[in-house]
Amino acid sequence: MRKSLLSTFDKIYIYDLHGSAKRKETAPDGSKDENVFDIQQGVSICFFIKTKSNSTLKEPEVLFHEQFGKRNFKYEQLVNEKINTIPWTVLNPSEPHYFFVPKTYEGNIESEFERGFSLSEMFIQTGNGIKFRKDNLLVKDFFSTDDVKTMLSDINELASVDIYKKYNFKETPDWKVDEKKALFENYDPNDIIKVSYRQFDSRFTYYPLSKINQIIVRGDSRRGLMKNYLHGDNVGLVVGRQGQVVGNMQWNLIFISNMPTDMNIFYRGGGINFPLYVYPENIDQTTIGLYPKRQPNLSNKIVLQIANTIGLKFTPEKEVTSGTFAPIDILDYIYAVLHSPSYREKYKEFLKIDFPRVPYPTNTEEFWSLVELGGKLRQTHLLESADVENYITSYPENGNNVVDKPKYENGNVYINDTQYFADVPQTAWEFYIGGYQPAQKWLKDRKGRELSFEDILHYQKIIVALTETGRLMKEIDEVLLVSTTQETTT
Repeated sequence: MRKSLLSTFDKIYIYDLHGSAKRKETAPDGSKDENVFDIQQGVSICFFIKTKSNSTLKEPEVLFHEQFGKRNFKYEQLVNEKINTIPWTVLNPSEPHYFFVPKTYEGNIESEFERGFSLSEMFIQTGNGIKFRKDNLLVKDFFSTDDVKTMLSDINELASVDIYKKYNFKETPDWKVDEKKALFENYDPNDIIKVSYRQFDSRFTYYPLSKINQIIVRGDSRRGLMKNYLHGDNVGLVVGRQGQVVGNMQWNLIFISNMPTDMNIFYRGGGINFPLYVYPENIDQTTIGLYPKRQPNLSNKIVLQIANTIGLKFTPEKEVTSGTFAPIDILDYIYAVLHSPSYREKYKEFLKIDFPRVPYPTNTEEFWSLVELGGKLRQTHLLESADVENYITSYPENGNNVVDKPKYENGNVYINDTQYFADVPQTAWEFYIGGYQPAQKWLKDRKGRELSFEDILHYQKIIVALTETGRLMKEIDEVLLVSTTQETTT
């Protein structure tokens, strides 16, 4: 878009008034920054000038100015200033991003970042998570298969008006209960599946591959992508493309999933899925071992470059043979690097606007060290690691187990007036993933619900996982620091 504007107009003025509540903007000195309108989105005033065809301008001119502060102050500035009195900053937008804001980087940091591989280059088949559209009917409060079965019975037994009322949704031109009822009849219980709804938080939904594009319309079922999690074992990264959605905090738009994923797994949505393997449409296509034939969803070119760098042979499946590495090793390596606090800080400006670019491993030792840590992180986030059952909290009080207003007080997380999880580290309570604080959101999304015994154990696993995440992130940084030091001294 910016490149197109530069080729169309001769002079561009950008007056950035900031004030984005969504990005949680503040002034550079930390003081309050207010919007000039009663909206959440930030505001800018732009002038795009096209001169006559005989203009002597050879290159388009881009001028920038910004204003932080309270609303009335911004109003005063706008009233008193004229376009020729504003202290404009002249920009020189250049490829690949053609920024319309000032960017200053230390040393050759931009070229360093660009030398890495983008996730969109490494993974061949990618896409958004499922956009259910009718969340209240299809997924939101379905914590068990029985919840889904109740919905399926309701659709077949209740009048349309009662369905709209019970599930609190409205019909649209492309979705009317009377026209969709047949899609929910004679259902196969195997089509009730688990989906990754938020971090550490799954739901159940009805997802028949043969009919899902009619149930979730406009291509939002992501059937072609999500089938790769249903035809066999798989795992994939979920990454946000534009990090500015988390405001001024450090980039954290990455998670892992081994099941179909909701597009709003992150704050403000936009979770892009990168499955490790892709399966054939017809799972009757099997190998000699009677497993569905699957292929790594990875770029041969990038994999070959990694193989040449670390001196190992790539195999499409994990082998015990020495001197080889597999797709899961690449995923774990990526997962580790993208959880490095120093990486996130160093490349924060680039992570705001596009997919992360991952530096190639520098040597075999570094690669395997990061693979090991990334693997631990993956298993921890999937709650598959035995470590998450080494609980560091307790749930000491009896009661009705109903979540009211979760709050953190003196190391305890209260779910109601009398019941609480004891000895919860504050770092875990405040830890961010994908713009959410999972330890808080998981409880808030269950307000008014009674926690089961399994729920109580699950929450304690989340606290362990978040605590372990912080520890593993520090270890990842230590590995990268050693590699950087060795590279500098050689």
